[in-house]
Amino acid sequence: MLNNYFNNYRILLFLFFGFLSTVISAAVPLATHDFSQPEKYEQFAGGATSVLIKGKKSFLQPAKNLSFAKKLDFKIGESIFAKFWVFSPSSTQASDGLGPLHNARSCMGCHIRGGRGHVPQANWPADNAISMLMRLSIPAQNQEQRQQLASGRLAFITEPNYGSQLQDFALQGMDAEGRISIKYTEQAVTLRSGRVIQLRAPSYSITGLNYGPLHPDTMFSVRVANPMIGLGLLEAIDQQDILSLVDADDQNADGISGRANLVWQVASQSLALGRFGWKAGSPNLVQQNSAAFATDMGLSTLLFKQAYQGDCTVHQQVCLQAPDGRSSHLADVEVAPQMDQALALFTRNIAVPIRTNVASRSVLAGKQLFYQSGCTGCHQPAFTTSSDAPLEQASQLIWPYSDLLLHDMGEGLADNRPEFQASGREWRTAPLWGIGATKAVSGKTEFLHDGRARSLLEAILWHGGEAQKSRDAVVNMSDEEHNKLILFLESL
Repeated sequence: MLNNYFNNYRILLFLFFGFLSTVISAAVPLATHDFSQPEKYEQFAGGATSVLIKGKKSFLQPAKNLSFAKKLDFKIGESIFAKFWVFSPSSTQASDGLGPLHNARSCMGCHIRGGRGHVPQANWPADNAISMLMRLSIPAQNQEQRQQLASGRLAFITEPNYGSQLQDFALQGMDAEGRISIKYTEQAVTLRSGRVIQLRAPSYSITGLNYGPLHPDTMFSVRVANPMIGLGLLEAIDQQDILSLVDADDQNADGISGRANLVWQVASQSLALGRFGWKAGSPNLVQQNSAAFATDMGLSTLLFKQAYQGDCTVHQQVCLQAPDGRSSHLADVEVAPQMDQALALFTRNIAVPIRTNVASRSVLAGKQLFYQSGCTGCHQPAFTTSSDAPLEQASQLIWPYSDLLLHDMGEGLADNRPEFQASGREWRTAPLWGIGATKAVSGKTEFLHDGRARSLLEAILWHGGEAQKSRDAVVNMSDEEHNKLILFLESL
C-alpha cells in the first residue's frame, strides 16, 4: 500500500511540474470549427519535412528539408534498416550476431517498406509471424518485483521460460520457442442504414512450445509493427504540450481520460514520458531502436550490451552458450555505434507524405464528421514541435492526429497485459497521418494493434471504452456519411 502511495505521488509531481511548464510554452493548436475550406498548411502533414510521393515507397523518403549531405547519411541508415543479419561466427563481422533466438533478420522484415506489419498469411508457417510479435509477461511474484514495477524501473515481469517475447525463429540446429496460432470468430455489427459489417475477433494460442510449459498466469499481447513515418517529429513535440492534454480524471466531462505513460529511460536511468510503441512504452527513438535490435533480432547495442544473446532465459542454456557476434573493434557490441547513429538519423527523418484532396468538398465534409463525432478527443489534430528539437524537426506545424496518450479502448481491444503505467485496456492513440497510403505501401489494409481490422470502418467499429460515444456516432451515420468519413481518413 505504501509503495502504491509513493508511486502515485511521484506521478503527480511529474505531471504537476509538466503542467506548470505547459502554461508557459503550450504549442497545441486549437481544433477548427470551420470546415468550408482547408486549414492553412494542413496539406503539409509533416510541416517542412513533407514530401509529395505516392506508391510503395511512400514511407521510405528522406525529409524534404534534409541537407544533401544528410540525405546521403539517410541512405546509409536505410541500408542498415534493410540489412539482413546473419548468425555468428561469420566472415562479415559487421553483420553477424543474429539471435540465436529471434523474430526477424532485418528491421524491414517487420516494418514492411517502412509501413505496417501484417498478420500471418495463408501459406503460414512458410510466412510464419514475421512482423507480428507476441509479448509475454506474468504478474509480480514477490515484494521485490512489485517494488520494481512500482518504481517504474521495469515495464513488466518476463515469463520465466520464454522471456519477454515469443521467438519463432532460431539458429540452425536450435529449436525456436514456438509459433503463434490464430483463429477468428466473425461478429456482425448492423449500422443504422441496415448495412451489416463483419468484424473478426481473434483468439491466440501457441503451438510447439520447445522449452517447457508457460507460467500458468502468463499474459499475452499480440502486435504488428507500426509505420515509421514522422517518428522524429513525434519525438520533437515538447513533452509539456503532450502533458497539457492529460485529463486522467476527465475534468471536462467529455468521457475521455488521456493518461501519460511514464517509462524507464535507460540512458539517463530515470523516468520519462513514453511516446513510441502501441502502449507508449519507449521514451525516444534510440531506445526504441535498441530494444528492437535486442528482442526482435538478438543483437547487442551500446544501450543494451547485455542483450548479446537476445531474449534467452536461464532455462535456455543452448541459446546462452551459442556464439555471439561481439567484436572488440566495434565497441564490443554487435550493432556498431556508427550503425546505431546512422539508423537513428534514418528513423528520425523519414518523411510524412503530403496530403492530397484536402480541398475536396467530400473530404471536408468527412473531416467535419470526424471532429463532430468527438474523434479529436484522442486523435489531436496538430502540434507545433519544440524550437529546441534537431534542426529538421524544430518549430514545425505538424498534423499527426494523435495525442500520444493512453486511452481505455474497451474490453473488445483489451490485451489485459500492463506495460509500465498502461493498463491492460489502454493503448496509445495511433497517429493517423499517412493511413490512406497503407494499401499502396503494405499491399493490404490491416489495422489496429493486431491487424484484425481489414478496413478503416472495421477499425472504428472496434473502438470502445473512452471511444464508445464516437464509435456509436459512426454506427448511426448514413452510408453517404460513412463514405465521406473514410474519404477524409484516406486523405491523411
